[in-house]
Amino acid sequence: MKFMIISDTFPPDINGVARTLQTLARGLARRGHQVSVLTTTEGAGGENLSHGVEVKAINSLPVPGYAGIRMGLATRRFFSRRIGDFKPDGIYVAVETLMGCNAIRAAHQCAKRVVSGFHTNFHSYSDDYRLPFIKRAAMWYLQWIHNRTARTLTPSESTAEQLRGLGIKNVGVLGRGVDTDLFNPERRDAELRRSWGAEEDTPVALFVGRIAAEKNLPLAVRAFQRIQQIQPKARAVFVGDGPKAAWLKQQHPEFIHAGARTGEDLARHYASADLFVFPSLSETFGNVLTEALASRLVTVSYDYAAARQFVRHGVNGYVAPEKDEAAFLAATELALQHWSDVGIRDAAHATALRLSWNSIIEQFEQELLGTIPAAALSGAEVRV
Repeated sequence: MKFMIISDTFPPDINGVARTLQTLARGLARRGHQVSVLTTTEGAGGENLSHGVEVKAINSLPVPGYAGIRMGLATRRFFSRRIGDFKPDGIYVAVETLMGCNAIRAAHQCAKRVVSGFHTNFHSYSDDYRLPFIKRAAMWYLQWIHNRTARTLTPSESTAEQLRGLGIKNVGVLGRGVDTDLFNPERRDAELRRSWGAEEDTPVALFVGRIAAEKNLPLAVRAFQRIQQIQPKARAVFVGDGPKAAWLKQQHPEFIHAGARTGEDLARHYASADLFVFPSLSETFGNVLTEALASRLVTVSYDYAAARQFVRHGVNGYVAPEKDEAAFLAATELALQHWSDVGIRDAAHATALRLSWNSIIEQFEQELLGTIPAAALSGAEVRV
């Protein structure tokens, strides 16, 4: 079978959506499918082609005020030609931007059914960027565009409930796995910890993600400050880049600002910490949380999305009710008390070991196959 994936983001972009889409695309290729990705990203073609995935970049523009994020400019006619040339059996549109809208319109024109993905709570960003007037329009648009597709997939049940509440129909949950070969406690690096000023008996708190308003940075700062008030020798590390990175570094030089990290270097930063502070309220899932669990960290997060699915308070991490900052800081204090607790850290790692990508990729394949007419499926072979 031939599958087409359309997204504004794809590696080498550094974000959870890009990494997820690459994992899904390569997984489909391993199962014997021909996969074509249309995205805004330059430089991903060669490496992915070696994994059986064709990646082609289209024209794009940077999103104003948000460095590193681009919006594709392809028209409906462009996608109609691409669909006509490639003749995909299934199409997955991962974004609701102009690029995604035109891809869905083109698919309708070509009599192709589409599975759409809801990966990012962009409509909720209106609160973080003080643009409440666009929220109602964004919610209407989300309902309109996703109801033009055969199926909408989102990574957690809490987000699926949110979408159903917006009037979006036929919503399904496609979870996320975690690469435990990459993210694992064996990558702990004493030399890296010493560069942070931390010995083995010094707790290190970590934040990983975009350094942007929607990540609830003020609460991350307060949590780090609380940790250092209780344990003055503790270290606090921000890993990531984004529009607020320069501001954060200027305002809080007392913290370690490691910048963006990828691959084994990112995994080494995870494993070399002890606590993971994750105050975001804008996630559809939160890949960084499961990566922290895989790295055997004591996590602190709000009780929604990935945390609601996988974290049990006081067993393999700590959670707080959504939007309750006092409870979040109290959970941070509990996590600090147990930063070296072998039982909690082992339970976190054991949780991640159960999150295999294989079953997720198989489900994704079945979701795409479900949009193909039965006559087209007869005689088709799928490699397992």
